[in-house]
This record gives sequence, C-alpha cells and structure tokens, in this order.
Amino acid sequence: MKILVTGAAGFVGRYVINELLKYDHQVIAATRKSDLKSLSDKLNYSFLDIDNLDVAKNYFTHFGSPDLLLHLAWQGLPNYKSLFHFENNLPIHYSFLKNMVLNGLKNFVVTGTCFEYGMKEGCLSEDMITDPRNPYALAKDTLRKFLFELNKKYPFDCKWIRLFYMYGDGQNPNSLLSQLQTALQNGDKEFNMSGGEQERDYLPVEKVAEYIVSIALQNTVSGIINCCSGKPIKVKQLVANYLKDTDREIKLNLGYYPYTDYEAMSFWGDDTKLKKIINERSYPGI
Repeated sequence: MKILVTGAAGFVGRYVINELLKYDHQVIAATRKSDLKSLSDKLNYSFLDIDNLDVAKNYFTHFGSPDLLLHLAWQGLPNYKSLFHFENNLPIHYSFLKNMVLNGLKNFVVTGTCFEYGMKEGCLSEDMITDPRNPYALAKDTLRKFLFELNKKYPFDCKWIRLFYMYGDGQNPNSLLSQLQTALQNGDKEFNMSGGEQERDYLPVEKVAEYIVSIALQNTVSGIINCCSGKPIKVKQLVANYLKDTDREIKLNLGYYPYTDYEAMSFWGDDTKLKKIINERSYPGI
C-alpha cells in the first residue's frame, strides 16, 4: 500500500513515520524539511509547502495517487489562542484535503484534538457535542465538520483522531516535561508549575504513533476516534513519576502558574472505540 504522511517532520509525524516503516508499505513523507531522508532507504520524500497551496494543482497525482493519507500537518502550535488557526490554517487544510478527494483519494486520517470537547469534565466520548473554547480547537472542529459534509457528496473513508496529551523526546520546549528537563539540566533548585491538581489523559508519543497507525490501517471503525489512555492522572503526579523514573530531584513550586482558561480541571478520553481497534487488529507485525 502507498501511504502519504503530511507533517512528517513534526513531533508526532516523526514517530508515525518510524512506526509505519515497520510494515511492508511504500511510505511518502510530505514535508518542507529534507532532514527525514536519512531515516530509512524505505522512505520516499516529497516536498509540500501547504502555506502556498496551488489550488489548480492535482495533489493526488502529484503524490503518486496514494492509497492512504495520514494528515498530521498543522502550523502554529502550541499557540492555541492565535486567530491564525481558523483564519489561515482552516481554509488551507480544507482546500488541500478537498483537492485530494476530488482527484481520487478514498481513504485518509486527520488528527484532531481533545480541545474540541471544550470545558466538559469527566470521561469524554466521541458522541459528545463539541464546544471548542480556543481558536485552535475551533479550527480543528470546523475542519472535521467540513470534511463530514464533503463526505455526503463524495465517497471516501475518513478517520478523525482526537489526540489527548502526550510526551516524549522532541516535544515542543514549552511543554511541561520539556521545561522540567531543561530545569534539571540547568541545575535549578525548583521548578515552577501550576497547582498540578488538574487531571489529564497522557500517553508517551511512541504509543500515540502506534495507535495512529493502528487506526489508519484498519477498516472496521471510522469517524471520530479518541487516541488516549482512558485513565486520568494528576499533572503533579505525572511530574513526580518522571522524577522517580529518571532518579532526579527538584523542588516543585506548585501554584506558580494559574490554570488555563480553556481546559476543564478533570477530563480524560473514553477509549472504547480505540480498544476495539487494538483488540481486533490483524495486519502483519502487530
């Protein structure tokens, strides 16, 4: 199978590429960066500047008529409150995906966000009504609605993966554990953070990539799918676990930062649909 991956040079994209290369598929990495060429001789590299999209171009044939697209690209993160997300990203990404569909794409995966749920507390299931509270979430949720409307006119299979929280090497330096790593490397005596009482759903990025690939390579479950652990953990416990696992110590200055105004205090994902996919997967290598 020929698989196209956009955003292949991103934090999640690099891990997804590595996961896909475990299987006997032709993988095409679409990115503006060329430093992925050294990952594997099994990887094909193709240039895509999605910010300067040529709407008259047939991108489906340009990328060799892929059987499957994993659309991971998205610019401007982690600035969730920037209007750029729905003023620029939303029309660009919809135009690209519509171009692919109109020219022959029948199967694709797009990554969304748990922020689409808004300020809901508790276990979040895919059938809940969305209520995004920041421009990033609004843009993602609107893109999903556009695609689902497009699907009423054109036949294709779309899997919308709602990502929850993740961590791992290569993450944005402004992320929680990246900042903690920097503080430890600098020999800081204390680490400034929020009160840490908020409960979140975390996965290592390697597991996120595994789940994305599992979702993409199966044909049983479509539509919206949470990519999550299904288990809440307090943020301060996540930090404590990291310090214990790495045998490091630092004083936690809890309450230094306020809690965000676009996240509920306690929420996690319902992983029922994801478990069905994982339990039933049968493609080689899993």
